[in-house]
Amino acid sequence: MTTDNKTWILDHHPDGMPTLDTFRMETNDIPRAAEGEVLGKARWLSVDPYMRGRISAQANYAGGVAIGEAMHGAAVAEVVESNHPDWKPGDLFETIKFGWREYAAVPGDGLTRVDPSLGPEHAYLSYLGMPGVTALIALDLIGDVKPGETVLVSAASGAVGQVVGQIAKIRGARAIAVASSQEKLDWCAKLGFDAGINYRTEDDLAAAIKQACPKGVDVFFDNTAGPIHDAVMNNLAQNARIIICGTISLAGQFEQPDMGERFLRKILVARARMEGFLIFDHLDKFDAAREQLAAWEKAGKLTFKTDIRDGIDAMPQAFLNLLTSQNFGKQVVRI
Repeated sequence: MTTDNKTWILDHHPDGMPTLDTFRMETNDIPRAAEGEVLGKARWLSVDPYMRGRISAQANYAGGVAIGEAMHGAAVAEVVESNHPDWKPGDLFETIKFGWREYAAVPGDGLTRVDPSLGPEHAYLSYLGMPGVTALIALDLIGDVKPGETVLVSAASGAVGQVVGQIAKIRGARAIAVASSQEKLDWCAKLGFDAGINYRTEDDLAAAIKQACPKGVDVFFDNTAGPIHDAVMNNLAQNARIIICGTISLAGQFEQPDMGERFLRKILVARARMEGFLIFDHLDKFDAAREQLAAWEKAGKLTFKTDIRDGIDAMPQAFLNLLTSQNFGKQVVRI
């Protein structure tokens, strides 16, 4: 094999917001598929908020990226060489074990077969993949949304948020979007969200949420943490459910304590329940969730926006765009 496998390596653990020089490009030999493996050529690479935790020196729920190691990440790839009985050249698969590189040899067991009849290839990194499945399973397991309730979603135009809002509407609830621009809120309105709040232009975010949710927030799908979280916690309805899914607003201070108000009294008075959600705890539910999401999309009940960048050289900037809300929709890079 020739030495033309571009790979992004973690240069150092960032202190605060990552920068372009947090990563460096290396060119390595294209690997061969060992027994039980397939060699994949990337077609689409994913950029996701969880990656900020993976490049921190702090302990995380999953193993981090070591300095000098290839960045972790999911991909949709084409099999170019197979030493596994279930896979042949030309097959398409999705896996979170690919990384920021053009070619990777990965175990053939556990790969997700990409079925083009369910949706576009890159949908397996968005509404048919981890973001969409996260939205559905978390909203059902923790949110337990009932008709007429109010569901507030932070980062509402993002990969997870836009699906959460649409499922809330399917379940008969009101959906309230919180996002960083009017353009993103306009998109959320097209998706069916009942109201939107621009957290960057509101002087009093808690008051804006109270106006949009006069009876309080029944289900809070938190993708951001930070000031949005604080404002919602001051607007809980009785028996509210708070889903902690992401903390992207802390990307620039990940290594520091998360300081803010303490809400024990608010949780007590509202008899609220707060629970963290990691999709990796629910792998057994993936297939059923994906089938449901595909059915909703085909029925016209689910729409999705994808932010596409081109070329593996774009990976670090795409990641920084995600951390600073400069993306619009699910961020992917076409290889």
